[in-house]
Amino acid sequence: MQNKELRIRVAGIIPMNDGFALMHRVGVKNHPVGNYYVFPGGGQEDNETLEEGAKREIKEEFGIDVEVEKMLYEMENKELNQKEYFFLCKYIDGEFGTGNGPEFSNNPKYADRGKYIPEIIKKEDIEKIVLLPYKARDLFVEDIKNGKL
Repeated sequence: MQNKELRIRVAGIIPMNDGFALMHRVGVKNHPVGNYYVFPGGGQEDNETLEEGAKREIKEEFGIDVEVEKMLYEMENKELNQKEYFFLCKYIDGEFGTGNGPEFSNNPKYADRGKYIPEIIKKEDIEKIVLLPYKARDLFVEDIKNGKL
């Protein structure tokens, strides 16, 4: 079996307007759960810290600047050979929904990935949506219920 390089993914959990900023993924081809939400984020680039990666990804996807406050969750997906880091971030500046990352570029590489729709989901509605990855969602919902977020 070929040993592929470990992928590092960084993501932000951003409280905004009595809810949280999430990316709604709609029309993704061949995805087992259909439409779903994810925490904004993506792959860490060379020569950047985890925190710098989270800030860059959030800027690309949502068009906003954030301050990384602390790491909330760290998890590993052995099947995907991926480690994920989820950071609590504080909104600083910018207009939500003005991201210009590659997922918004009409690049054919992203054709099967569906639409990326930035949304703010009310705190009380988080449990009602399909939010991936499930493990992070469960920790997130528990922290909301316990008043940590």
